[in-house]
Amino acid sequence: MSRPLWFVQLLKKIFPTRYHLARWTRVPLFDRLVEACFFAGDRIFCLPQDQALRTIQIDQPVALPEEVVLPSQVVEYFIKQAKTHWLMNTCLCREANHCQSYPTELGCLFLGEAAAGINPRLGRPVTKIEALAHVRRCREAGLVHVIGRSRVDAFWLGVGPAEKLLTICNCCPCCCLISVSPHLAPRLGARITRLPGVSITVNERCLGCGTCAAGICVVDAISLLNGRAVIGDACRGCGRCVAVCPQQAIELAVEDDQFVTGAIARLSPLIEVI
Repeated sequence: MSRPLWFVQLLKKIFPTRYHLARWTRVPLFDRLVEACFFAGDRIFCLPQDQALRTIQIDQPVALPEEVVLPSQVVEYFIKQAKTHWLMNTCLCREANHCQSYPTELGCLFLGEAAAGINPRLGRPVTKIEALAHVRRCREAGLVHVIGRSRVDAFWLGVGPAEKLLTICNCCPCCCLISVSPHLAPRLGARITRLPGVSITVNERCLGCGTCAAGICVVDAISLLNGRAVIGDACRGCGRCVAVCPQQAIELAVEDDQFVTGAIARLSPLIEVI
């Protein structure tokens, strides 16, 4: 049964405490209980922004722009495969956090049979064409696609089974699904990860200007140390820092040129969207 609006409003009220609540999962044994209830079998990928990928090296000569395989194609693949597409009226995270930097109307997109059970006052069914246009607008606004199976979403939406609900979250630093991951118990935070084979490094051109550390990183993984940007282990490989660096001092590299098909292959067995 879909969640009533009062339940959603309650979640928005407690949204500011999300990091504190996430740290409670580090209590021994409690992390296993939370995993069994809300994370069992989940796999969620943060996709690098397309514009960041155009500046990489793929352990071989870089392809021409029109030939580059882009991370957004992972999202587009599942949209084209799905029969049910449900678009939220708003991004509850940005709305709850009173975000002033990114559009609150660019909400999550849910795919799969379970999405049909979402409270109709929270969103509406859309066509494949509308869904593709929505994720394109999200990319143009500078948002980061996070895609995967999330039992947390199935729970708060009151739909199921989780195996028939695919989440496509369009994240900014306000958003909870990815930004909360470094605060979770390690076994839980690892469920929300970078695309396999993606790495981000700082090269010798870094001047320590701090542009990349000024509210750019979705998981706040960048700091300045001895006049140089340092990327911590919390990095989920979104590439936002690559796109904004004025010195082109941050590089995104992909070890496998089949990273898109690899991501699709990892997600497909977990979720039924057809």
